[in-house]
Amino acid sequence: MSEPPAPPVRTGLLDRLRALLDTLYREMLKFGIVGAVAFVVDMGSFNILRHGVFAHKPTTATIVSAILGTAVAWIGNRTWTFRHRRNRPAHHEAALFVGTNAIAMGMQVGIVAFTHYVLLLQTVSADNVSKFAGIVLGTLFRFWAYRTFVFAGQGPSGTPSEEDSDLNAGPPRH
Repeated sequence: MSEPPAPPVRTGLLDRLRALLDTLYREMLKFGIVGAVAFVVDMGSFNILRHGVFAHKPTTATIVSAILGTAVAWIGNRTWTFRHRRNRPAHHEAALFVGTNAIAMGMQVGIVAFTHYVLLLQTVSADNVSKFAGIVLGTLFRFWAYRTFVFAGQGPSGTPSEEDSDLNAGPPRH
């Protein structure tokens, strides 16, 4: 007996959409895992600094801890989350990554400074709540900016890479 014929290759709009959503889902999951590790580093170092060297300087503690968390996020996102999108020189990605994180850090510092110095909510608990709110806002911004600018997957001609084009998405590559 002969083997049954191979199923036809489907390249319809629904298949492309499914592949695009699969890629987005995987990126969000990896981004969340990397972010969770960076969050522990950021909040942990914030609290160590807030109870030690920067006991009366919550914004300085926020800046230092955010830099540490950002370093962890850079390594994780570049080598794992968005590795399939990398094709710019590392120094270009690093500059965009630093710029993106500077904006996100500004969100965090602004929220901590506002609640601590303007609203006069000056307990460590209040600083933790405001820092957490800043991290949530910054995380939403970072995911969008990383996909849009930092790890955009652009080819040498400046066009989206074949894998990132929703018209050429095809089945996910493993």
